[in-house]
Amino acid sequence: MTTRRYYLFSYDIAVDNEGDKRRSKVFEALLARGDHIQFSVFICELNPRELAELQAILIDLLDHKKDQVLYIDLGHANNPIETGVETIGAPLQFSTRVLVV
Repeated sequence: MTTRRYYLFSYDIAVDNEGDKRRSKVFEALLARGDHIQFSVFICELNPRELAELQAILIDLLDHKKDQVLYIDLGHANNPIETGVETIGAPLQFSTRVLVV
């Protein structure tokens, strides 16, 4: 059984002629694999293969001199993510994801 982990992703895409295009592609790549929780922040539940695939996609999308994607390992997906994430203000709402095999 492959271990799934939660990752927090955040991106900062440069403002230039092609920045909006790159920003949209990065947004779509992350949205396809996780929950959009704030403007440029996502939480993704990934196994090692899915993480490597997402990294490869993001590597191809970014301008490596101007853009940045930050990601942080939040731990095993066996643990409810809600127990490790706190908010000030409005509560964070997670979507329900179902793994189809």
